[in-house]
Amino acid sequence: MSISPFKINVPEAHLADLRERLARTRFPDEIVDSGWTYGFDSEYLHSLRDYWLHRFDWRRQEREWGRLPHFQAEIQGLKIHFIHVRGAGKRPLPIIMTHGWPGTFLEMEKIVPMLANPGDFGGDPGDAFDVIVPSLPGFGFSGRPSTPGWNTFKIAEVWTELMRQLGYERFVAQGGDFGANVSTVLAWKHPQQVMAFHLNYIPGSYFPFVDASAPTTVEEKAFLASAERWIDKKGAYWHVQRNEPQTLAAALNDSPMGLAAWLIDKYRDWADCDGDVERRFTKDELLAHVSLYWLTETIGSSVRLYLESSKAPLHFAKGERIDVPCGVARFPKEEPMPPRCWAERVYNIQRWTEMPRGGHFAAWEEPELLAQDVREFCRPFRTLWTA
Repeated sequence: MSISPFKINVPEAHLADLRERLARTRFPDEIVDSGWTYGFDSEYLHSLRDYWLHRFDWRRQEREWGRLPHFQAEIQGLKIHFIHVRGAGKRPLPIIMTHGWPGTFLEMEKIVPMLANPGDFGGDPGDAFDVIVPSLPGFGFSGRPSTPGWNTFKIAEVWTELMRQLGYERFVAQGGDFGANVSTVLAWKHPQQVMAFHLNYIPGSYFPFVDASAPTTVEEKAFLASAERWIDKKGAYWHVQRNEPQTLAAALNDSPMGLAAWLIDKYRDWADCDGDVERRFTKDELLAHVSLYWLTETIGSSVRLYLESSKAPLHFAKGERIDVPCGVARFPKEEPMPPRCWAERVYNIQRWTEMPRGGHFAAWEEPELLAQDVREFCRPFRTLWTA
């Protein structure tokens, strides 16, 4: 087996380089009192730099993350970082949870113990899971692909091999954003291994076959129009990342504050926070994600996944469906999110939950809500799992 323990320990020279760059930050000029109107708020950017430089403690983050068991596996020539937490009880159900962009494995930090040891959080101990949280290729402590073709279909193949190496012939998949895409491909292309899957997002590239026998409904047409408006208004990141990721990487890989602005703008806009990002996340949480991208130099390799996946979208031909049972948690701030009828053209949806609050980063924002929905959805499938 190619699996080995992994310890997070960034060289001190990398931290010293970051501090030096932060101290030399060259801030852009601004329109007076413009706030967020022209993009990232300048006053908040200054406060982030000062906190990052003088108060943020990366070593404390390393110690906290080290409480979870980290590993690394080499699959198809690439090192894959992952967390693997064994569940309480005799028959925990294996679940692989995949993050998205601009997230990292840190999105799952709060929800992992809730799923592995539900009894510690007021849940039913019989709902325990063995939880596997890999870092996507090109993200965090996973290796950075140097050849083309590392799309969500290839990642799904890698995930099935990872689960096989861990001894799981069958398992549940869960994810949002790119994680929803990977989980969808797992269920579509590897149904012998995936007994069920749960999503908190329907992938943006998803498009079912539509013909005259089942034309789009009024509700579906309204969604497609709203999605087009969303891309027009908020999709600048998407256009550049799927067309010119290396151009963007040249800037963001060389400027920590540029990277912070690019990522935190999305945490603010996509979370259920009414424009006040620190209503949801602390500066330490925000800068932990940004620092992870910076110190691993993975902003370029992470955004390349947009280009790679644009060449392999989730488009379904006539008659193509995913038979594996699917559960969906619909968080109100998640945009653009299709109606159930659009998803049911392909997905075998057995559970659809309208959540009272939360946004794009479900496991990070509302871990209790997501954990409970995953537990309840998965109960009927535990009889299919033999430990």
